[in-house]
Amino acid sequence: MIEESGRRRRTMAEKRQLFMEMRAQNFDVIRLSTYRTACKLRFVQRRCNLHLVDIWNMIEAFRDNGLNTLDHMAEMNVSRLETIISSIYYQLNKRLPSTHQISVDQSISLLLNFMIAAYDSEGHGKLTVFSVKAILATMCGGKILDKLRYIFSQVSDSSGFMVFAKFDQFLREVLKLPTTVFEGPSFGYTEHSARSCFPPQKKIALNMFLDTIMADPPPQCLVWLPLMHRLAHVENVFHPVECSFCRCESMMGFRYRCQQCHNYQLCQNCFWRGHANGPHSNQHQMKEHSSWKQKSLSHMTLPDIACGSPARPLSNMNEALVTHISSGAPTPTKSVLDSPSRLDEEHRLIARYAARLAAEAGNSPRPPAELSFNFDANKQQRQLIAELENKNREILQEIQRLRLEHEQASQPTPEKAQQNPTLLAELRLLR
Repeated sequence: MIEESGRRRRTMAEKRQLFMEMRAQNFDVIRLSTYRTACKLRFVQRRCNLHLVDIWNMIEAFRDNGLNTLDHMAEMNVSRLETIISSIYYQLNKRLPSTHQISVDQSISLLLNFMIAAYDSEGHGKLTVFSVKAILATMCGGKILDKLRYIFSQVSDSSGFMVFAKFDQFLREVLKLPTTVFEGPSFGYTEHSARSCFPPQKKIALNMFLDTIMADPPPQCLVWLPLMHRLAHVENVFHPVECSFCRCESMMGFRYRCQQCHNYQLCQNCFWRGHANGPHSNQHQMKEHSSWKQKSLSHMTLPDIACGSPARPLSNMNEALVTHISSGAPTPTKSVLDSPSRLDEEHRLIARYAARLAAEAGNSPRPPAELSFNFDANKQQRQLIAELENKNREILQEIQRLRLEHEQASQPTPEKAQQNPTLLAELRLLR
């Protein structure tokens, strides 16, 4: 009796663990329900290590456990569900390097209890095959288009058109996810959910299905799904710009720019919490940025920096320099310029620039702790432009000097002409 009571308490603690950890993240301070829901489900995804499993791994697990041969409405008990989840995580650990192994038992416990809370809240001990497929396909990692293609295959008929009743059932299952993380009032299922996505009488093929779910904006009841994927994409995106409210010198994740206030930008934490100062108001339209668009050294080509002209391959840079000097320059001058000995300095400059780009590409993305905020893209651009302009002036001076030397060498003086017997003979004949 005491043993049974202790086991029951442990089970209840395991069921509450994930939700207690989620509450500790303080997501409820996010004022917009769409972001709040996406953040909570992204937390569940990462905490259960589902972000490491893509839809193809899920399909393989479904086939290995025979789910592809079962009717969607067939029921399975919790023990069978635990077997399926176990196979997913054991296969995941086989794919991961030994230094990145996950705790399989903990992941199984967290995901199993989350799924039971979502789909068996009344404690019947059974879930349908379709419920299991819907939640795992939605919560796994990978590309959203691949996931949507799989979901369409589960709600369409043999002719390739969506069955409205099956899509309605999918929404009934998948919208239990927001409800489980306490966002049911915003994104819970209603009988109008399916009709808000597609007109019932129209034939919906795959392309229209994808276009509708991925539209901007997507259907209201599923707006959190693409956002959850965008959250995953921007988690390590760095913006070298100051937040106008908290004055943090850089941002990670999303960046929000006001469309009315000049150069007013907020980090995602300030925007999500509704912070505003100065002339800015929460009623102003904000534009969401998922990357740092401004050209930096790692995204610019050398000709862009050097002269601002249309991009050219680096191999044509010497030719461009020569053409810029004089189209009438003597041939020996061009051959001297193109010789390796005269271009060593320029090649070293290009090599140093290429090495810098390679180093930046190899190290990205870097966490903010490793980034010195002395990084100023404009300052580095100006320094590199000045360096290239100085080198260009040196090359121009060298070419001018070589041209003068060549002209002097190719035009003999009268004294030399008088001492040359061949020239004297030719002059006599001309007379």
